[in-house]
Amino acid sequence: MLIGEVVGSVVSTRKDEQLESFKLLVVQVRDHSNQPKDQYVVAVDAVGAGTGDLVLYATGSSARQTTTTKDRPCDAVVMAIVDSWDVGGDNVYEKWSS
Repeated sequence: MLIGEVVGSVVSTRKDEQLESFKLLVVQVRDHSNQPKDQYVVAVDAVGAGTGDLVLYATGSSARQTTTTKDRPCDAVVMAIVDSWDVGGDNVYEKWSS
């Protein structure tokens, strides 16, 4: 699994029929300290994520292992929305801050 932030979406009126009902998200890759990388991926949304959400996503053959994407022509899938993220005991991200 990889981690990134949803920064946008892709609208495609013509696509393979196996992808017709799917929302496509643009995810910017994050490093281990939650800093954005200059790297992006377009992923099928399997969990209802939206712009600004920090998400876990999978690429390659793993992207076709969710119930939503099984045997579908996709190379990346968002499969979780992150609530919090700790590295070495330090909080890197908290969805709801007080």
